Amino acid sequence: MECHLCPVGCGADRTLRAGRCGVMGLTVAKFYLHPFEEPCLSPNGKSGAVFFGGCNLRCVFCQNYEVSRAERGKKITPKELAELFREAENAGAENIDLVTPDHVSPLIAEALSLYKPRVPVVYNSGGYCLPAALEEIAPYIDVYLPDFKFASPEISARYTGRADYADVAREALAFMAKKPIVWSGDGKLLSGIVARHLVLPMCTGDSLRVLDILKEILPAGAPLSLMRQYTPMGDIQGFPELNRRVTSREYRRVKEYALSLGFSPLYAQEKESAEKKFIPKWDF
Repeated sequence: MECHLCPVGCGADRTLRAGRCGVMGLTVAKFYLHPFEEPCLSPNGKSGAVFFGGCNLRCVFCQNYEVSRAERGKKITPKELAELFREAENAGAENIDLVTPDHVSPLIAEALSLYKPRVPVVYNSGGYCLPAALEEIAPYIDVYLPDFKFASPEISARYTGRADYADVAREALAFMAKKPIVWSGDGKLLSGIVARHLVLPMCTGDSLRVLDILKEILPAGAPLSLMRQYTPMGDIQGFPELNRRVTSREYRRVKEYALSLGFSPLYAQEKESAEKKFIPKWDF
């Protein structure tokens, strides 16, 4: 069966060979209580993160490069994945965090049909996905945590090979933004959307355009996470502009614009977040 699950539409028969995403079935590269997700999702620093192997977007600067290129990961079944969800809950996870799920979302939906966790299920997406695929897994998702990476077709084509990223992400996030926002009494997000944007070197102008788009899409009160954690990694030979971290001036310009647009809550990062020590060890 040809795979057209994601916007790439590579047409691979993933029962026989990997598609653009690099995988056939489910692979998991990391499963643990992740301490660094947004505070509204895991106030106590215990996000039950499941990092899936492979990725349909394949950014050249990916900080999880080994995982996105499917160089790491253990093959599992949907039934085994459901048991991981149960195990994370028993270990005290505040949520189930599905990291890079777009290319395997039907298999994740199958696992969630076998066991629906009592804690919020978080769909941690790169934003490059189709509403039709989101509709299938939507009944099991409590919180969407998507990136909106680029506004410029030229920049997205340079770093991902996909000039249509912004058009696709706009439609995907518009679907996700329909999820009603619900907070617990102690400030934990139980339902809704948290949008993320990673500020890149030499791309502050594009970041401002991303914020304009997000302002149009997101409902009032939806949190925005403005990330400063870019660390030179991945396959960035030939991209000299990516061989440095974001400057304080670059990040401040984007943060101040986000504040001027009225984003609240707004989660910001300190410059110390741009360190390799915050990247997980791929040892599952």
